[in-house]
Amino acid sequence: MNSLPLAARDASTMLRRNLLHARRYPSLTLNLLFTPVMLLLLFVYIFGDVMSAGIGGGAGRSEYLAYLVPGILMLTIGGTTIGSAVSVSMDMNEGVIARFRTMAIHRGSVLIGHVVGSVLQCVLSVVVVGAVAVAIGFRSVDATVLDWVLAVGLLTLVSLALTWIAVGMGLSSPNAEAASNNAMPLMVLPLLSSAFVPVDAMPGWFRPIAEYQPFTPAIETLRGLLLGTETGHNAWLAVVWCLALAVLGYVWSRSLFEREPK
Repeated sequence: MNSLPLAARDASTMLRRNLLHARRYPSLTLNLLFTPVMLLLLFVYIFGDVMSAGIGGGAGRSEYLAYLVPGILMLTIGGTTIGSAVSVSMDMNEGVIARFRTMAIHRGSVLIGHVVGSVLQCVLSVVVVGAVAVAIGFRSVDATVLDWVLAVGLLTLVSLALTWIAVGMGLSSPNAEAASNNAMPLMVLPLLSSAFVPVDAMPGWFRPIAEYQPFTPAIETLRGLLLGTETGHNAWLAVVWCLALAVLGYVWSRSLFEREPK
């Protein structure tokens, strides 16, 4: 059999396995979803009037909600990929991947199944959090159909890049608890970006950290697509960051996966 159809068949089998696993054990995904939903409600209804002063122009709670949602959606992706790191680590430590090594399947299909399954979960999580945002008043009246297509494409690209990094973290971790801790920066970095306040409102010494990390360009690009704000150089920076992280995560994950166990 040609290697490409074989790889596609095995990858679809691994994807189905991971989706069934996520359906049978939904608590991990729900726990990771709780944080962005809680932060969304907290910053809108508790801190909304105060935080809106940080975006200027006499903005109120509704304007701050529009500003906040793109950052919360990126934080949702970062949190969801933590589950991927935990899932991969569990497979490694429970001997599942060792068993797959002895079977006549395409070796890369195991990782591809995890990655595609995680991207699908990220998209679903974004839809859930976005629905909560719409329910409490978020609107994107200026976005065209093309803007929405590009926004979905950006969210998918960010999910793919972070998932490959998370898979590498899971493969390199000795257990599921360590994998969860090692992947925590994927959820912390959005908190240190322009998700909640503009970079210009931050202390001068901290601005370069917030401005040039991966999440800020992606968040500002998503704001530009959904709210019609200026993206400037952020669009190409976001794409470059995503491609670089995806390649890095893929090479790292493949090298760890191909390494023979001790």
